[in-house]
Amino acid sequence: MAMKDKVTIIMGASSGIGEATSKLLAEKGAKLIIAARRLNRLEAIKEAYPKVDIHIQQVDVTNNEDVKKVVDLAMDIYGRIDVLYNNAGIMPTAPIIEGRRDEWQRMLDINIMGVLNGIAAVVPIMAKQKSGHIIATDSVAGHVVYPESAVYCGTKFAVRAIMEGIRQEQRENNIKSTIISPGAVATELYKTISDKQVSEDLHQSQKEWGLVPEDIASAVVFAIDTPERMAISDMIVRPTTQPV
Repeated sequence: MAMKDKVTIIMGASSGIGEATSKLLAEKGAKLIIAARRLNRLEAIKEAYPKVDIHIQQVDVTNNEDVKKVVDLAMDIYGRIDVLYNNAGIMPTAPIIEGRRDEWQRMLDINIMGVLNGIAAVVPIMAKQKSGHIIATDSVAGHVVYPESAVYCGTKFAVRAIMEGIRQEQRENNIKSTIISPGAVATELYKTISDKQVSEDLHQSQKEWGLVPEDIASAVVFAIDTPERMAISDMIVRPTTQPV
């Protein structure tokens, strides 16, 4: 199926990697349902591509009913779903000894349950279609653990396991599973860190190392635009000079 024919849902589409992927897919003529909490940003993407088939929906990925409404919208309009990209995520960091339970819970709710809510909503549809592609933004932190990010790393390790589980369970239904694991990318993710100094240090590192959201968007599009016989399960995309 040509890229322009693929019905694609993007969760967490309002900024960063999600926004860049939405724009790149729009340029390639995909049929898009873009969803996020910030409706005004989604509207701006839609307005920038008046000739492209784009529909927007406000969503909180931690709310299962919200997620189902996005999927229902896609089915009502197109009658099928070819790609789901679970991109929403947060990255509070702190030593475990500080016991930031509220931040831990928020990470579990968004980074893990947000992904599971999306998967649960589309897998029955894709299984019936005997085709589909589920993508999630993971992280280098889903492959290595480093100090002051153990809980964040744990959520990304979990996403990696869940997505491999989907691959194994649904491979005979021709459902592809891909995790895109970026290193440091200059996005707004640093703003989810409550320690302002740590947040700013990360932001400076992101800018110095040089990856931009469009770099990761190109990796997502590459994974989508593969033949039916070919599935990319895991793609790590680091800045060339990143040490971890």
